[in-house]
Amino acid sequence: MNYDYIELLVKESKNENEESKNKLIEEFKPYILNICKRTFIHGYDFQDIENECYRILFRCVEIYNMDTHRFVAYATNGIKNSINYLIKHSIKYKDINGAYTHTLTPEIEQSLKSDEMNTEELLCAKCDCEQLKYALSKLNKKESELIASIFFQGTTVKNYAKEKDLSYSTIIKRKRSILNKLFNHINITNSSDNNPKIY
Repeated sequence: MNYDYIELLVKESKNENEESKNKLIEEFKPYILNICKRTFIHGYDFQDIENECYRILFRCVEIYNMDTHRFVAYATNGIKNSINYLIKHSIKYKDINGAYTHTLTPEIEQSLKSDEMNTEELLCAKCDCEQLKYALSKLNKKESELIASIFFQGTTVKNYAKEKDLSYSTIIKRKRSILNKLFNHINITNSSDNNPKIY
């Protein structure tokens, strides 16, 4: 990359020059595609990760201080750190977002009550089930539909956005908001059981 050229593109992009933004995308495309090929995030497909990288790139453009003359390092670190955060967040909450957490069928509940479990395991599993049921019951129809489509039916965020005739970023914001709502309800039930947990 020609660092001086990149600095010029960033300066023009800050002034809402669309051509400069497109050229900046082209300059960072190899780096972003390389990250996307090596990254797996639960609930995201390749294009979701790519779009997230470009979103981060332009967020870096917005807040970048032109006096530093180090945009390439600033942007690559910003993209890498944000993607790493998403990966860690995905791993941390994968059990909450797993394929069997949305619908608790009688078979699953029966397996939780199996004789193979000792009393302590049975009580913990029952508490987890109840907390999850409670959190899911607080979702409205639209929220429930989005979670079911993206996490359990394998629909990508991009396809869901097309299907609902909404922008990609709107669906991403809704998804994050719904997941936060679920986590908050689970935290509330934990706190009300006099067993607060820090997430």
